[in-house]
Amino acid sequence: MTILSPDDAEFALTVPLVIVGAGACGLTAALAASEAGAEVVVLERDPIPMGSTAMSSGMIPAAGTRIQAAKGIDDTPELFAGDLRRKAKDLNDPAMVEAIARASGPTIDWLAHDRGIPLELVEGFRYPGHSRLRMHAPPGKTGQALMDALRSAAETAGIEILCDAHVTALFADESARVHGLRYERPDGSHEDLGCGALLLACNGFGGNAAMVARNIPEIADALYFGHAGNQGEGINWGAALGAASRDMSGYQGHGSIAHPHGIQITWALMMEGGVQVNAHGARFSNEHQGYSEQAVSVQAQPDGIAFDIYDARIHDLGMTFDDYRTAFEAGAVKTAGTPEALAEATGLPAEALVRTMAETQALAAGNGACPFGRDFSGQPALAPPYYAVRVTAALLHTQGGLVVDTEGRVLREDGTALPNLFAGGGAACGISGPHVSGYLSGNGLLTATVLGRLAGRAAAAQVL
Repeated sequence: MTILSPDDAEFALTVPLVIVGAGACGLTAALAASEAGAEVVVLERDPIPMGSTAMSSGMIPAAGTRIQAAKGIDDTPELFAGDLRRKAKDLNDPAMVEAIARASGPTIDWLAHDRGIPLELVEGFRYPGHSRLRMHAPPGKTGQALMDALRSAAETAGIEILCDAHVTALFADESARVHGLRYERPDGSHEDLGCGALLLACNGFGGNAAMVARNIPEIADALYFGHAGNQGEGINWGAALGAASRDMSGYQGHGSIAHPHGIQITWALMMEGGVQVNAHGARFSNEHQGYSEQAVSVQAQPDGIAFDIYDARIHDLGMTFDDYRTAFEAGAVKTAGTPEALAEATGLPAEALVRTMAETQALAAGNGACPFGRDFSGQPALAPPYYAVRVTAALLHTQGGLVVDTEGRVLREDGTALPNLFAGGGAACGISGPHVSGYLSGNGLLTATVLGRLAGRAAAAQVL
């Protein structure tokens, strides 16, 4: 990416802190920095701040929150950190894991009680890998609702968000100190903006086909279900300034995107007793491993297609999610009174589907062992009427990125910090490790909001 000499800049204005990206990370960082007393400007390439956050389920995991306590949930940062390490098989950075887990509860309390973000505990089921109920989401459980609330909070705080401002270059000297940046307007004109510190809160590189093919070839042919603007600029700018990167093969996948409708179907359907079958009507995996690694399993099926199979009890749970209701209204959800009729409604082979559903009935009754290692105890057997959604696999967002410390300072290979560069969100390395299976549900918004707040406060302290 383009790094220009400060001598070439024409700064009409210089502000203490500039944040690139107005997603969950950028807006959380801006709220924290503004609260600390720093003047901040947020640059957003889109006409309206949306990004990957708006395409997510809007769920942020956190431990030890007031919201959990009000529901009688006993959770601690230590338990949360253990879950994070376990999911990533201890391949994630332990210092970052501890810091993020410890700051997660205070961040949710601050967002909900101090900044007015409407968050509630998601109850009724636990996502894979979480030992406690700790998902916090706005009513309706959508990323769009979270973005609307964050944007409203930023406007209330008087934070300037400059939209239609696509950052194309940084101005930095030989010591890697950033003096400002250049951004383009939709009409092709450009402006230079000076800064005392820069926080990169732009997302990862999921929309950059070349970077995906180079770093995570196993998912390169799958659907990309993320923001097209995630081109990896932040990571490449950091690298050009001498920053280290880590876990570039890590990512969040999803094994349940309604196809061809392009709507994310909540994994709660699987956690509450649903199963997935391929086009041959056969199960092919342990659906309780996690929705991220399930992307690889679904992608390996014929034509990369699978079907979520469940019943009315689980359908009713799905209807508490706005995205699922949208899929239902769009006709993505099929229903029938018998397995044979469901096969006809979906185009699946009837004999195979009937056999598969009979096998799952037996497993739910405690007869036999699942060949994929799934534990069917704890949920009732599927009962008519039955439901199905045709789905495919997708890459949601990348988890690798610039190496940062626990306050978001961007680090070189030797561990020293660049003078005034901070990063969070998809621009920074997450806490999922180098593999898709290391992604614990909610890790993306967890690091976006928690590291965003920590980096915003640290950047404000530096410029003040």
